Amino acid sequence: MCGRYTITLTLEELVIRFVMDRTSLPFYSPRYNVAPGQMIMAVIHDGENNRAGELKWGLIPSWTKPENERSGGTGIINARSESVAQKPSFKALLERKRCIIPADSFYEWKPLPDGKGKQPMRIQLHDGSLFAMAALYDTWLTPEGQKLSTATIITTEANELIMDIHSRMPVILRPEDEKAWLDRNERSPHKLLPLLRPYPAAQMKAYPVSQAVGNVRNDTPELLEEVPVHT
Repeated sequence: MCGRYTITLTLEELVIRFVMDRTSLPFYSPRYNVAPGQMIMAVIHDGENNRAGELKWGLIPSWTKPENERSGGTGIINARSESVAQKPSFKALLERKRCIIPADSFYEWKPLPDGKGKQPMRIQLHDGSLFAMAALYDTWLTPEGQKLSTATIITTEANELIMDIHSRMPVILRPEDEKAWLDRNERSPHKLLPLLRPYPAAQMKAYPVSQAVGNVRNDTPELLEEVPVHT
């Protein structure tokens, strides 16, 4: 799964990397421990340009009845790439409501050899640069009549680096595939599904970080620091 991530680079780096107008990002600030249920940045293509906006992390499909929406719940935080084209919650969104979630790392918890706990790991590209996680979004009408835009991050099987930590990982799109994923005119699952594959392990790295990552209230640069692992 993907349950925590970071986006810590500068606004200028974001604008350049995803070719966006900086005025569309008045809400941006570095985040060191993004968690489900929080508002997150997403990027879509409006037919002419890339555009950023804020969505709640945890998909609530538009057809969800108010009585079936759990108060305070986080929604669907992840969608499996293997079934995204079949499940009712995701099938229509794959065709017409795709977005990307910018990040520069994600966290995952590695079981300790003694079986007594887990070690949080920070996972990123070798050069620490920004990447794009494949996601789906939808807009739900609350009982109060307000529109709530929500998103889910797509996961795939782990690559050789991640499989020692967890069996799943977020789909990190290759830069050359981002345009196709955001293309509103592309609706064929046969062309979209091949994009949802594990990112090359050789281009990634992982290192242990503080257990403080486990508390969503912690959101400081110290969370990024490597810590020794006691065995």
